[in-house]
This record gives sequence, C-alpha cells and structure tokens, in this order.
Amino acid sequence: MTCKRFTGCLVAAAVALAAAPAWLPGSPGPAFAAEEEEERKTRRVPTMTEATYKKLAEAQELIDLKPPDVDGAIEVLDDMMKRSRRYNGNEIGQIYNMYAFCYYLKEDVPRAIKAYEMVLAQGEDIPEGLEVSTLDNLSKFHFIEENFEESLKYMQLWLAKASNPGPDAYIFMGQVYYQLQDFANSIAQIERGIAVARERGLIIRENWWGLLRYLYFEQENWDKVLEILEVLVRDFPKRDYWLQLAGIYGQEGYEKKQVYAYEAAHVAGFINRDRDIVNYAGLMAQDQVPYRAAKALQKAIDDEVVEGTERNLQSLGQYWQLAQETDLAIPTYEKAGERAEEGEILSRLASLYLEKDRFEECVDAASRALDKGGLTKSYNTQVVQGQCEFNRDRLTSARRIFVSARSNARRDRDRSVESICQRWIRYIDNESRRRRELAAAQ
Repeated sequence: MTCKRFTGCLVAAAVALAAAPAWLPGSPGPAFAAEEEEERKTRRVPTMTEATYKKLAEAQELIDLKPPDVDGAIEVLDDMMKRSRRYNGNEIGQIYNMYAFCYYLKEDVPRAIKAYEMVLAQGEDIPEGLEVSTLDNLSKFHFIEENFEESLKYMQLWLAKASNPGPDAYIFMGQVYYQLQDFANSIAQIERGIAVARERGLIIRENWWGLLRYLYFEQENWDKVLEILEVLVRDFPKRDYWLQLAGIYGQEGYEKKQVYAYEAAHVAGFINRDRDIVNYAGLMAQDQVPYRAAKALQKAIDDEVVEGTERNLQSLGQYWQLAQETDLAIPTYEKAGERAEEGEILSRLASLYLEKDRFEECVDAASRALDKGGLTKSYNTQVVQGQCEFNRDRLTSARRIFVSARSNARRDRDRSVESICQRWIRYIDNESRRRRELAAAQ
C-alpha cells in the first residue's frame, strides 16, 4: 500500500507532522539564524559576510510579500550563485536552504530535496542546528515522494543528532516503517512516541492510536486492538469506534461486553443506521431482552430508518413473540407474510392465532401458508390447521386435513407427527360416533 493510497490516519498525520523548512517567512535573516545556532551549538563555522546577509535579506523580503514573490526570490539567489566562488560553506548552505524553501512554496518537492542535499554537502561549514533541521526536512520530503528508505535514513540521522526529541519524531518513524511493511518496528516507534507524550504530559493524538490500532489489526493481535479501542471510545467517543469495539468483542467471544458496547453506543445516539439497529436488536434478543429488541426495531421501522422488509418484519415479529407480546406479534407477522414469497411466516402466524383462539383466522393463515409453499414440514402447518378446524366444529374438514398430514408425515418418516395425526383422527372419529349415537337416542 502506497502513501498516497493510505488516506486515513497515516496521510493525515504525515501532513500534520510535515515541518516547514528551517528558513520561514518572517523568521530572522540568515546571519541572525547562524548566530543563534552558534550560541546554542559548539560547532565553529565560517562567518557570513554583510554582503551575503543583505542579498539573502533581499530574497527574504520578496518571500514575505503577500502573495510571496517566489520567482523573484529565486532570481536573487540565482544571481548570487553566479558568483558562488566568493562564498564560504556556511553561506552556500544558507543560500541552498533558502532555495529549498522557495521550491517548497512552489510545491516542487524534488528540487527542494536537491537543494537540501546541497545544504548537507557543506559538511562542518554549516551550523549544527541547520544540519539537524535539514535532516528533518529531507526525511519529511522523501516521505512525501514515497522514497521511504531515504526518509528512514534521514530520520535516523536526525534522531542521532536531535536534542531530546519529542513524540512526533517517533510517530513519524512509525509511519515510515509502516510504509516499509515493517510492522514490528512501526509499532515499537509509535508506542515509544505515545510513551514520551505521556511522560511529558502532552496530548496523545487520536490518529496515533488509530495507526497503532490498524497495525495491531493487521497482525490480528485482537487483545491489543481491544485495548486501543477501549482508549478511543473513552477519549474520542465516535460511532465507528464503538461499533468496532462491539464487533471485536463478539468476534472474540465476549458476548456480554459486546452487548454493553452496543448499549453504550445506543445511549450515545450512535445506533442510528439501518444495519446497526438491526444488529443491535438481534443482540438484545440474544441477551434475553427481546422486549427492548422489539421496541428498538419497531421505532426504527415506524420512523422509516429501517425498511419494513420481509426479513426485518419477521425478526420484529419474533421479538414480540419472545417477549410474549402476541397481540403485537400477530399484525407484524401479517405484514411480513404478505411480503413473503414462501409460507413459513404465515405458518407461524397460524400457530399464534391458535394460541389466541382465533380459529377462523388460524385456518385462513394456514391455508395461505400451504398455498405459498416452501414449508420445511408442511404437515406441521396442517396439524395446526386441523386443530383450528376442529375447534370451529368442522369435524369432517379437520379429519380430512389430519389424514393428509398423516400421509405426508409418514412419507417423511416423522413418526411423532404421524402419531399425533393418528390420535386426532381417532378422537374425531370417536366424537363423530358419539354425536351420531346421541342424535339417534333423541
């Protein structure tokens, strides 16, 4: 994966970390910069002449214009380099340092890199502070150009010379190692950067955790991924983090924690999309709280956040049924059954009608289920239909249905259902005989 393609936390962090070159608009002139570096460092470097200082200041003034006259500044520098033999190494380094910044402003990174390399080529003649900042800039610019080996080389040199580097340097090293597919070193550098930030009481940025999470994800180190996600939901609570946390809890077998994560996300208002709500309701049902599952899914369907598809309505009906809210389950199954191409939902609806002693509706639902077909064991639906017909006092119809169900069960070698049908047939025959005898006696 290239730097340009990795558009998440990596590129965002790279842009944020990319330091401007040492020679900034509005900063002191080169002579002052050199003097400040000499005060801070012990390296002795050649002195910059007043004439050189004035020419560099002239170029700086052009850069400081609004908008900057970068081409004008480059012309001044080009004119200086026509007499390059008169300059010492420190002066040449300062000239190329300003060249680099001009090319940076023109977004000509390759030429900026070449200019910075010329700064370093002056060796011990440039202030150590300028050398250090140039190494840093070369590392960042090579990163932009996807020259990751070069970026790593210059950053390692910078770390060797820098005084007490902060966390950003280690985070950047982690990004470079990531691009080189060296995940182990990438993790080590990012964790070191986080540790430095923590020691100094600095803010640990969200994108640092994000890249570290990604690296552990690539290694399938789920314990570490969970550890980082727990930090992210605490310090940077966002929908994606909560849902990822819940998903990995479930993946790793932490069902209770998965439910708690989803519930926290729901309370925070993050469960507001079709798939998320459906998943949340399913988890609530699995966690033995079907009433909450049904309420959440019902509201989402009523609010048209979740589409009232056959599948979603069937799930809703199941949740109401599990919650023993039969009166709410029945109309839900009716809607789902209307949308269904097969009869399973209507078969379940027929059973609910039987439970509620709504026998005529039971027979109708069972008939529609059998007409649609696609039933796993159609004779089970026939048994329900037969019972409802019996309770409607339609004994002849009930017996016919049970005889058909018995034949179908026998064909499938379902001895249990076959036996149930046989008992019903015997019972109906006995009841019919009793009624005939009672009628004859009268």
